[in-house]
Amino acid sequence: MPLHVEVQGTGPPLVLLHGFTQTGRLWGPFGEALAPGRRLISIDLPGHAGSDGVRADLESTAALVAEAVISRVGSVPCDLLGYSLGARVALHVAIGNDLPLSRLVLIGATGGIDDAAAREQRRRADNDMADALEASGDVDQFVADWLRGPLFTRLRAIAADDSAERVRNTAGGLASSLRLCGTGTQMPLWDHISDITVPMLAMAGADDERFSAHAFRLASLAADGAVSLVPGGGHAVHLAQPALVGRLVTHWLTMSG
Repeated sequence: MPLHVEVQGTGPPLVLLHGFTQTGRLWGPFGEALAPGRRLISIDLPGHAGSDGVRADLESTAALVAEAVISRVGSVPCDLLGYSLGARVALHVAIGNDLPLSRLVLIGATGGIDDAAAREQRRRADNDMADALEASGDVDQFVADWLRGPLFTRLRAIAADDSAERVRNTAGGLASSLRLCGTGTQMPLWDHISDITVPMLAMAGADDERFSAHAFRLASLAADGAVSLVPGGGHAVHLAQPALVGRLVTHWLTMSG
């Protein structure tokens, strides 16, 4: 089953991969900032919105993303931008697929949990969360609880509009994403980051300490890596500060070409 894709605009292709509980439509003003002169290719990841019925782990998701993009742009190199879950998928695309890339932008990314015991603990926690979500079936409450987490403090002012799009997802779809693509399922990719030869920008909010550290590590391991920490920014920094992050990403895409 193919992934749901929405395309808008004309120009060099820019592929957008969203985070957990989001959809391909949830880029808001940040997406608008990226749009001029671009062909935006927004993809619903497995278990989300239009791809609700797709079940795939990270590696399979990366292959589906590559297939979906190639079916629309052919062999034309594209820029790839992923946030959180989408950033982890983007890393798998860049490392293990034949999708021609020009540049890679990662927001709130990690190469994986190094410690096997910690990784298994996270996997079990995500499975427990998935079980609870399926048992309740209450996506509205799940999304509300998710957005109240410490990673999303700066999103609370825009949470109403954000939530309205997120609740297009279903309990079964989100549960499958947790079980198949949760952080605990990801085998560490740190030793493979050097295989990424295209320019790579790793971004994070400066106040998101864990992912700021990941951003520095990713950039240092890449063949052509750069890091950008956004002052005052949290995990979903592109949604909380869309104009600033939009300018930073657009400038980097222009200058790194």
